[in-house]
Formats: sequence, C-alpha cells, structure tokens
Amino acid sequence: MALYVLRRLGFLVLTLWITSVLIFAVTRLLPGDVARVILGREAGEAALRDLREELGLDRPALVQYATWLRRFVAGDWGTSYSTRQEITPLVLQRLRNSLMLAGLTLLLATPLGIGLGVLAALRENTLVDNLIGVASLSVVGLPEFVTGLVLIQVLSFSLGWLPANSSIRPDATLGEALPMLVLPALTAMLVLLAYIARLTRAGVVEELHRAYVRTATIKGLPRRTVIGKHVLRNALLPTITVIAISFGWLISGLVVVENVFNYPGLGRLLVFAVDRRDLPLIQAISMITAVGYAGANLAADLLYALLNPRVRFGQ
Repeated sequence: MALYVLRRLGFLVLTLWITSVLIFAVTRLLPGDVARVILGREAGEAALRDLREELGLDRPALVQYATWLRRFVAGDWGTSYSTRQEITPLVLQRLRNSLMLAGLTLLLATPLGIGLGVLAALRENTLVDNLIGVASLSVVGLPEFVTGLVLIQVLSFSLGWLPANSSIRPDATLGEALPMLVLPALTAMLVLLAYIARLTRAGVVEELHRAYVRTATIKGLPRRTVIGKHVLRNALLPTITVIAISFGWLISGLVVVENVFNYPGLGRLLVFAVDRRDLPLIQAISMITAVGYAGANLAADLLYALLNPRVRFGQ
C-alpha cells in the first residue's frame, strides 16, 4: 500500500508540473495587451513599455515561467494587475468560500444520489426505477440558472425560508454563512445528484448480475450483507470517480450558480480576472483548481485501493 501511495504521489507531482506549464502558456495566448488593459487606450508607448518592464512582461517566457513557479510554490502568488491587492489572501479567502459551498453540496448530493441509485437498481425496470430515472434526467437537463431562479422563487420569495442573496461577509463562519449557502448548494446538488444516481444504478445493476452475487445468495448470506459488503464495494468505483471530478468543478466551475446568488466564490473571481487580463490572478486560481482536482483524484485512487485490493496490486 505504501508503494502504491508513493507512486500516486509521483504521478500527482508530474501532473501538476505539466498543468503549470499549460496554464502559463495559455495565459500568454489570451488576446489583448495586459499593459493596454491596465493603462487604457489613451496610454502612450513609453508608458506601456515602462509598465511591461515593471511587470516583467518584457523578459523571456522561460524566465517568466521559472520565476512565477518558484514564487507560487513558496506561497508568493504576486500582486493583482487590476486591483493591486496581494493575490494570496484574496484567492485563499475565495477558496474558503468555494470549499464551504462544495462541502455542503457533496454532503447533500453524495448520500442521496447513491441511495437513489441503489434503490433504482434494486427495483430495476419497475415504477420506482422509472420514476427515479425520469426525475434525474429532467433535473440535469435544466440550466443551472433556471433551477436557481425557481428555488429562489419558491423557497425565498414564496415561503420565506431562506435568503435569496448569498453575498456572505469575508470573515463569516460556516455557521453564520450556512443559511445563505443552502440555495446555491441545492442548485448545484440537483445537477450532481442526477449523475451520481444514474452511475450508481448502472454499477449496481451490473454487479447484481455477476456470478459471485448468486453464489453468496445461494450460500444464505442476508441480502443486506451481499449488497453492503460485496456489491457496493465494486459498484461504487465509477461513482467515486465522478465525485472526485465534480469536486474540482464545485471549487471554481460554479460560475452561473455564484452569479445567480451573488456568491463570492472562486468562479466569479476567475471571470473577473479573465475580463481584465489579470495574468497572476488567473494563474493562481487555475493552479489552485488544478491542485483541487489532483487532490480529489488522489483521494479517489486511495479509496479505490481500500475498496478493491486488486487496484493497488495492479491487477
């Protein structure tokens, strides 16, 4: 197991290094002149040249990349071109907000999605299975802003249970922010729920038709034991992958949800940075997102190895 963990950590470091190269290259290919965006259209060539020199944009690309990567690893993520703020505390504060929203979304979606998927699989081709399938496909087909607006209308305006605006204070604790997290979390959950439920159902149905399930049943093992200790250990491996990938999306990909509810997460900050060609801010958010994806996939790999020993032995 230790060798397996070390191997996965090596792959993680290599993945992050390749990702850093791609992020740096892509940010340099963005259209528009950073100096022109900062100083405006009326700026003269001398002022533009001085600013490029101040920001280090006149140096060779390899030197710029090496300097940026060294500082990023050291925790110095630079200064925002557009706001002149230190990037590290700004991104970490937004990351904290996104993690709170992602955590609540997964807390709601994972057990419910797996439960519905297992229920649909155990009731294969019955009314229950069909209802769960139709409902999940209907929900995932709705755009997120439509789902969000419907929830605001029903749960906020009509019933008055929850606030419609999720603009939390920068120093708000999880308990203070929780009422304002519920609506955006429900919106994201409804999208994620359908994928988890459908994938769990497919995995459980496939495992239920395998020979070892029939053998365990013939030997007299209780149905609950067969499902809980044998079927789910194998059937949930694809579901774990989806949850791991979704974690990265929940960190910085909820741009629509964050805009609908005015939630200060990483997604909105990334859009702000792209609009203003704020290269250091774009790079910092992109790398943090990549670290989130890589960390989630590492956790999924380790969980694979715990659930299925054949994974860690390469079988």
